[in-house]
Amino acid sequence: MHDIRAIRENPAAFDAALSRRGDAPLSAELLAMDEARRAKILAAETAQADANKAAKDVGAAKARGDNEEFERLRALVSEKKAQIAQLNDQAKAQATGLTARLAMIPNLPADDVPMGADENDNVEISRWGTPRTFDFTPAEHFDISAVKPNMDFETAAKISGSRFVLMSGAVARLHRALAQFMLDIHTVENGLTEMNTPVLVRDDAMYGTDKLPKFAGDSYQTTEGMWLISTSEIPLTYIAAGDTIDAASLPRRYTAHTLCFRSEAGSAGRDTSGMLRQHQFEKVEMVSVTHPDESDTEQKRMLRCAEDLLERLEIPYRTVLLCTGDMGFGARRTFDIEAWLPGQNAYREISSVSTTGEFQARRMNARFKPADGGKPQFVHTLNGSGLAVGRCLIAVLENGQQADGSVTIPTALHRHMGGKTMINADGTLG
Repeated sequence: MHDIRAIRENPAAFDAALSRRGDAPLSAELLAMDEARRAKILAAETAQADANKAAKDVGAAKARGDNEEFERLRALVSEKKAQIAQLNDQAKAQATGLTARLAMIPNLPADDVPMGADENDNVEISRWGTPRTFDFTPAEHFDISAVKPNMDFETAAKISGSRFVLMSGAVARLHRALAQFMLDIHTVENGLTEMNTPVLVRDDAMYGTDKLPKFAGDSYQTTEGMWLISTSEIPLTYIAAGDTIDAASLPRRYTAHTLCFRSEAGSAGRDTSGMLRQHQFEKVEMVSVTHPDESDTEQKRMLRCAEDLLERLEIPYRTVLLCTGDMGFGARRTFDIEAWLPGQNAYREISSVSTTGEFQARRMNARFKPADGGKPQFVHTLNGSGLAVGRCLIAVLENGQQADGSVTIPTALHRHMGGKTMINADGTLG
């Protein structure tokens, strides 16, 4: 959410930042709405002052026995009260309209975010690892012999429709091991507090984390009006909603492993094979609530937490800084980590680490008390995948595949797999 006062103070800067996202200038429209709202408030205050004066004069007229003036003034007070109520209602409606308009405007990009139209304009920051050279043509995950017995799309479609998968045996266990591995590293080494969150949330939580109203079509809603989360960023971030936090307790760092649900609206025809783009998937999420002065440093720390997981799993990856045209609605800066998938001969996103600044905090009124005792300020919120479990599974399977159809399991996962080191070509653990 944007601060109308900041727009009022520097409309040119607001429009310039929007233009970097490829959006048209909006300050004139917003300030006109704001001016209309403020005019109604001023008119209500003026009418209130007139009513207060008339109310005093009513008593004076009655005291001197001037019944005609008494009745006129009493009628005027009644008229002013009705006028005030109407003006207040109009001001409230205009304030609601302004808030609704502001809620549809994306966050402003940080100054260091590169200009660009789409993913082709993202800037590569670094690479880690060298993609393996195969002496055979590497298969995509769903075509690997070791995987086929344990990854069933047809039965999943019978149960739930397209974009679902039924995993079993060794693949299901490897998927579970990956989530456990991620949580262990985050909680034991990275200092995150593990949370077990609801996956059904209310409108307020969706709105506060910028998923409503703009992206209602991307999520699933129950008949009772609850929303299935698309990421545990939503419940983890909303923990701070309405709170005023002591600065000394910042940053607050959380992690959670949850089911996630996305309708994938607008993605028809994209990544239809395999489990790269599913309606239901699992993710280990990282969320930080920080002091504004620390948010940029915190984003870099979170990025390293995610990169380190891939390095331990021996998955080559590259890190890119998203351009203004490819960045998400609520982000002011986003780094994507893209894992190498030899079956696709391409790097594909496995984590996004974003800072929203105070954008979400304004929407959910999350503040902190400065150490010097000054006026409460909005916190900054950050989120990042640490990692997308299903996509990480794809990367492990494709990078570990062997010529005979088996899959070598990364050393970092052996203890989570009961000491097993591979999935045999027939789908059993070995």
